[in-house]
Amino acid sequence: MGGFSCILVPKISKRRMMMGSSCNSTMSSSFPNPFLFLHSDHSETLELASLHLHLPFILLLLVLFVVAFLILYKLKPKTLITKQMPLLPPGPTPWPLVGNLPELFTKKPVFRWILGLLEELNTEIACIKLGNVHVIPVISPEIAREFLKKHDAVFASRPITMASHHLSRGFLTTALSPWGEQWKKMRRIIISEVLKPERHISLLQKRTEEADNLVRFIYNQCKFSSITSHNFTDSSVVNVRNAVRQYTGNVVRKMMFSRRYFGEVRKDGGPGLEEEEHVNSLFTSLAYLYSFSPSDYLPCLRVFDLDGHETMVKDALSIINKHHDPILDERIMKWRNGEKKEVEDTLDVFLTIRDTKGKPLLSVEEIKAQLIELMIEIVDNPAHAAEWAMAEMIDQPEIMQKAVEEIDRVVGKDRLVQESDIAQLKYVKACAREALRLHPIAPFNVPHVSMADAVVAGYFIPKGSHVLLSRVGLGRNPRVWEEPLKFKPERHMNDEVVDLAEPELRFISFSTGRRGCPGTALGTALTVTLLARLLQCFSWSVPPNQDQIDLTESMNELFLAKPLHAHAKPRLPASMYGN
Repeated sequence: MGGFSCILVPKISKRRMMMGSSCNSTMSSSFPNPFLFLHSDHSETLELASLHLHLPFILLLLVLFVVAFLILYKLKPKTLITKQMPLLPPGPTPWPLVGNLPELFTKKPVFRWILGLLEELNTEIACIKLGNVHVIPVISPEIAREFLKKHDAVFASRPITMASHHLSRGFLTTALSPWGEQWKKMRRIIISEVLKPERHISLLQKRTEEADNLVRFIYNQCKFSSITSHNFTDSSVVNVRNAVRQYTGNVVRKMMFSRRYFGEVRKDGGPGLEEEEHVNSLFTSLAYLYSFSPSDYLPCLRVFDLDGHETMVKDALSIINKHHDPILDERIMKWRNGEKKEVEDTLDVFLTIRDTKGKPLLSVEEIKAQLIELMIEIVDNPAHAAEWAMAEMIDQPEIMQKAVEEIDRVVGKDRLVQESDIAQLKYVKACAREALRLHPIAPFNVPHVSMADAVVAGYFIPKGSHVLLSRVGLGRNPRVWEEPLKFKPERHMNDEVVDLAEPELRFISFSTGRRGCPGTALGTALTVTLLARLLQCFSWSVPPNQDQIDLTESMNELFLAKPLHAHAKPRLPASMYGN
């Protein structure tokens, strides 16, 4: 469960990420470049609109720049007499007062600009001043381990941002809340009640039901297409992104609320409009969670919502709450009037937890906020990794064949893959792990905030710094990974046990340390089960109207630029599909 975002992208030929830099710079031969950094025309339009609407404000900023420059110039001789101390990591020269905030408007997408700076400076750690905040991007596993292992206690807080404030209802949750008593309380509940092994086992049937429904949904698409097109091949072109996202959406709704649908039940197992907008809103919330909004670094700008991020977050939350609140209100009444007596799902867990005096431990606001946070954490990695893995494996059929042969050998064709089979599906796990490495869900992990001054990798890291471990930079670091842009599951087969977690931070799947994801077991179960069911139940190939799978990455995200559509044909007896 991954990651809470901004594009990456090395492109080999037209189908994969191209090499280059926004600065047209070339790194030294000792550090080959695996990234492509591109700008968005939209940023120019936004900049012109901002200048027109807020000219007085900008003029005021210019006056402040001049005053600040004169003050700094006068004080400069005195700063030379300070005691020697480690330097900040290398970075761009900041403007007075606002630092490098102007670049947030002119260098779109921001995460590509940041990776471009690391390339230009030929460094694996940098310092970018945004307002009064030092932002520290890292692409070195060794430095990442120093932050999250050696100095874990110092870098265990979270930033205060507009989106995280809205999504956590004022920082009432665990993953998004800064270090403090509220975080400790919610973390303790998540670990001891929600994600404990006994609870994981008790919710197995719900997860299995949704894995079965996924298979039935795709099978019904194949049957329907065969009838309507009169080809009678029982095959169809399937929107894989839609299928895998709805699977994760169904799982979280079933685990949280014991229901698949908010609206009318569909006989084919597919999503309705309510379910589609719910999942889309979860992914929208994830996209804007840590998206370098200028107001996060200069709070006085928040009233203007210059980038429109706050509007997007509020709209997404409104849709989510529209579906969640009636269920929560109804469930509270059922527990109060005695109609409900058994704990069946995560919502029941939250409603029945009591403190030492027998009173509810969680408020309704805490429950609402934590449910949304859990959903965002759960839906992202499994769906994203499965779509990319399927695209890469269809593009390299020999890899897919090897994975299918392993499933047939371990499971057979007379039953469906179960979570209990995961331990033996070593190559399938290697494929999922490789997708997580090469195609992370987000450019960076959730920021770690320094609670004190520290020295890391020989550099001074001031209190309040935001440390960003680059999922892209770590997973595609050519110093760490041979042929970093190639999808090669075999690179993970040397270990005796193949695990989706990566504690040495050579890439990030579930992170580590005090703020590491506590849902590794759940994330692994969902990701591997999803991928294994797709491979076991259907034969996949390039759609008839295409020559090959397009592996181009989105310009502003890390998704495939175009949702994966692939030709699916059932490969098991009809009785296995649940119709």
